[in-house]
Amino acid sequence: MTRPPAAPARITSAEASARFTEFTVVDVRTPGEYAGGRLPGAHNVPLDRLAAAAPALTAAAARGPLLIVCASGARSAQGCERLAALGVEAATLEGGTSGWASAGHPVERPAGSRPRWPMDRQVRLVAGSLVLTGFAAGLARRPGHWLSGMIGAGLVFSGVTNTCGMAALLARLPYNRPPEDARSFEDTLARLTAA
Repeated sequence: MTRPPAAPARITSAEASARFTEFTVVDVRTPGEYAGGRLPGAHNVPLDRLAAAAPALTAAAARGPLLIVCASGARSAQGCERLAALGVEAATLEGGTSGWASAGHPVERPAGSRPRWPMDRQVRLVAGSLVLTGFAAGLARRPGHWLSGMIGAGLVFSGVTNTCGMAALLARLPYNRPPEDARSFEDTLARLTAA
């Protein structure tokens, strides 16, 4: 007999708030985004490191349901899919950290931190700027339109494959990296395993 999942695939901020103490909260945003504000007690496991964290997340899921969060809910949904493929059940927070904060729920912010732009917003800004630059350059010199075409092709590829090379590159920029006093990834895994 198969047991039902511990948590629904998607959960609203009101539902999450009512059951908050049941969850181990895992934030899949970049360390820089995470440092700008997060759900109380959230553990930072960036989306690109979920596979490495699978044993620790499996241990945490054995103790209770996992709630995966990001800025808007898109990356957390991807995270839940990746975890499901690894045999780990998790729920995604609809609307992400933004929706949680908009609903008036508490957000932890380290002293002196400032909110960071979510990765999807950074990608839209950079992609839009490059398309506009390519368009303007194309008005002056015809080959300039190739830049807009390449960005368009990259966005189509991103949509088809559900990956984003531009986000991967932006995540490496200094303002998207963790602050010097941030908890290490290894320490986060140890806390997930032992909690």
